[in-house]
Amino acid sequence: MTSKRYFVSLLSIAMLSGTIGVCAQEPSTNENVDRALRHATPEWAMIGPHMPDPQTASPEKLAEAADVLRARRMPEDALDYYRYALRRGGDESKLENDIGVTLLELSRFAEARIAFKRAVKVKPKYSQGWNNLGAAEYSAGSPKIALVDYQKAVKLDKKSAVYHSNLGTAYFELKDYESARSEFEKAMKLDHGVFQEGGWAGVQAHVLSTSDRARYCFEMAKMAAREHDADNVVRWLARSSEAGFNVKAEMAGDKDFEPYRKDPRILMAIQNAHAIRTGQIVDSGLAPPPNDQTP
Repeated sequence: MTSKRYFVSLLSIAMLSGTIGVCAQEPSTNENVDRALRHATPEWAMIGPHMPDPQTASPEKLAEAADVLRARRMPEDALDYYRYALRRGGDESKLENDIGVTLLELSRFAEARIAFKRAVKVKPKYSQGWNNLGAAEYSAGSPKIALVDYQKAVKLDKKSAVYHSNLGTAYFELKDYESARSEFEKAMKLDHGVFQEGGWAGVQAHVLSTSDRARYCFEMAKMAAREHDADNVVRWLARSSEAGFNVKAEMAGDKDFEPYRKDPRILMAIQNAHAIRTGQIVDSGLAPPPNDQTP
């Protein structure tokens, strides 16, 4: 998940002794090796000597250093400085959230959940913390728990397209397609580009099976049809068909797709998808569909 998608917005450790009270997972051997290699680079030689002193610097300076390290793709070092800032009395809810996002980037989901739970415990109306806790639960394979967290985030901030898209993703994972579509539509109205950057919105938090991906694309096409967005109807139906979904059968009798059933671009997209799956080239003689710019 990018930071935007988590806000984990997708979608931001060396543990300090005792004072924070987190039961930490030891960094993996690979993480320690990666850090050692980075510390041997010219980039670290320029950055390292200028890092603020964890014993004397203000929590704001330490958190700023952590942000810089994370932006430079040095997450293990960033975790150190977020925790230094926390020990120096920094904003607990924000720092725990930043720690959680960084842990998500390292796929340390159990620790990320702990951090996000602390963030919302300190600040119960912290919508971003609830959304990120949902992302951690979803990424760890617990969509039912994630659903509740996303619902809390949406209740606290109804104007976040990301929260609605993540809530829709949880509904989708639980096969509640109507509720999923409703949340996706709310997200689209708030931010028309929410599904363009990264291509799959909250779904990128975890790998969809082929059948789920096909269904997801069909639901996105249905949403586009309701918005009378013909280009995206064609684009999403093509992707759904390529993934093996029986688009033609599912469109039959669906009022939302009534204007598109005989659209030559869709007919050709279905034919092309069949050709891709079977290895048979079909020349329909029809004009090509619009360029697919979806990532």
